[in-house]
Amino acid sequence: MPEQLVVIGNGMAPGRVLEQLTDHPEHGYEITVFNAEPRVNYDRIMLSPVLSGERGYEDIIIHDDDWYSDRSITLHKGKPVIDINRDTRTVRAVDGTTARYDKLLIATGSQPFMPPIPGKELEGVLSYRDLDDVEAMLAAAADGRRAVVIGGGLLGLEAAAGLNARGMDVTVLHLGPTLMERQLDVSAGCLLREALLKRGIEVVTEANTEEIIGADAVEAVRLADGRFLPADIVVIAVGITPNVSLASAAGLEVRRGIVVGDDMRSSDPDILAVGECVEHRGSCYGLVAPLYDMAKVVTAQLLGMKDRYTGSTVSTKLKVTGLDVYSAGDFAGGAQREDIVLRDAARQVYKRLTIEDNRIVGIVLFGDTRDGPWFNQQLRERADISDIREMLIFGQNYAGGTKLDPTAAVAALPDDSATRSCNGLNQSETTTAADAEGLISVMAIRAAAAGCAGREVRRGPAVEAHQDTGERQ
Repeated sequence: MPEQLVVIGNGMAPGRVLEQLTDHPEHGYEITVFNAEPRVNYDRIMLSPVLSGERGYEDIIIHDDDWYSDRSITLHKGKPVIDINRDTRTVRAVDGTTARYDKLLIATGSQPFMPPIPGKELEGVLSYRDLDDVEAMLAAAADGRRAVVIGGGLLGLEAAAGLNARGMDVTVLHLGPTLMERQLDVSAGCLLREALLKRGIEVVTEANTEEIIGADAVEAVRLADGRFLPADIVVIAVGITPNVSLASAAGLEVRRGIVVGDDMRSSDPDILAVGECVEHRGSCYGLVAPLYDMAKVVTAQLLGMKDRYTGSTVSTKLKVTGLDVYSAGDFAGGAQREDIVLRDAARQVYKRLTIEDNRIVGIVLFGDTRDGPWFNQQLRERADISDIREMLIFGQNYAGGTKLDPTAAVAALPDDSATRSCNGLNQSETTTAADAEGLISVMAIRAAAAGCAGREVRRGPAVEAHQDTGERQ
């Protein structure tokens, strides 16, 4: 008799588990999946291009109905699970559908954080998390002209760019002094603001939203300083929180997320968890790359192997066509740290590497992000950069002292390097995909590893390059 594996959630993290597990024909499980959304698994990374009109829903499907059928996976769409009974080892969906499990995988993801702003319940106030949110924004954009986006982080800026592309007048409200202050330094944040202004997107920093105003539907937003901003829709994108209510009700150990060990098992050894709902060693992750790292370990555990998850080094990339932003690590200043900085004002290129003990500890790139994966590889491996320090800021093509063919820079990365960290592809998988299509250019390799928006920026001569030492500017 096969063991019963029940999966709660059908996002990208559990989807990767199912891919890897069913790649083993003798995995020994009968698999049932409950999905709260009324659709198959799709690429949430690509919601921004769907919002902007660059892609459609069909373009971002990862696993269609035939995929589940071919692998004998029972998929319940539009049936959120409302109860886990650990005594009877069953789960129950909102429509009464039940399933028994021997092993249970919880992948309930996260939910948008909605701050206590008066008026947030009005019609036209939206969040930005899934395809339903995108469809609601598109419907609103068809009827209205003015949008206010609350939140100048990754999701907020992607929503703003998408609505702007749909022809709306967009204003971004951000509580902090600079955009994406958790991922970017002040210089890069200012460059990002300038780039958004050139697109016609207004940006208001240090903006404290006091109230969303309207009778039944949104009419305006009032700031704490007394300003009123007319709005037909308001998108709130100020962060996410792990969706742990189901696990908590089942009596599992929960703090910010579902607490798991290095084996990705919860406080109940027959219940594993993966994705944004997880808390591992005190950390919760909201990016895809670490979730795929977790998925690999979950798969190993289900197959009886002893793989362990020890945490991830994350990088951030803004997925808006034409806005190239990349960051990783810790770029806060300190007495033992120094910065290597390149600025090219004419081309709007800014690169900053934070160095400590001759190792890269922080990366901020704006305008030209092609070397991001290579810089990040040096960071993750704690590579000594002493011998290449003089040319380091110019990237892999130049750090050896000789200008290289651009494709050689990609080919030279180790096979396990995360060339496409947003979708979990490593260097070996990327070049294999490229070879299969007969692709030779950097841009073609990026296309082969499709999963996040990007564009090729041609390198020109540096206008200014210098080193900053001491405290962060």
